[in-house]
Amino acid sequence: MMKGKPMKLTKPLIIVLAGLVSIVNLARAADARDEKKPAAEKKEAKPFKNVSVAGFEKLRADRKNVVLDVRTKEEYAAGHIAGAVNIDVNAPDFEEKVTKLDKHKTYLVHCGAGVRSAKACDKMSKLDFPKLYNLEGGFKAWEKAGNKAEK
Repeated sequence: MMKGKPMKLTKPLIIVLAGLVSIVNLARAADARDEKKPAAEKKEAKPFKNVSVAGFEKLRADRKNVVLDVRTKEEYAAGHIAGAVNIDVNAPDFEEKVTKLDKHKTYLVHCGAGVRSAKACDKMSKLDFPKLYNLEGGFKAWEKAGNKAEK
């Protein structure tokens, strides 16, 4: 290139640059459309499903499914769903204990209000548990629906 002279663009180079600009603009437009979509329409799938008390009870009717109570030992002792397995999600050995569970089973996970069980489902999904259901509203919602706890 010579000093003082403007660079000459060839026709093929201009076409290539125009094509790249078009591709970038299309990608931005697609991203903008995705941002406007409701969460339910986005392709990102949750690693577990949230279920209502009624849905939880339907799933619990199948005795092959495992009810997993992720509250503390004290909360569990104060009252729990009959047959539930208790593994505290906040205990340091949570992952160690859950990895000993059968990954081919379906787990119906709950805590007191639904926050810790969602956390437990997330952790379990990362450990390759494919069938996880989180009880919306947790044990409180389950009792409020008229179900009786076992002590």
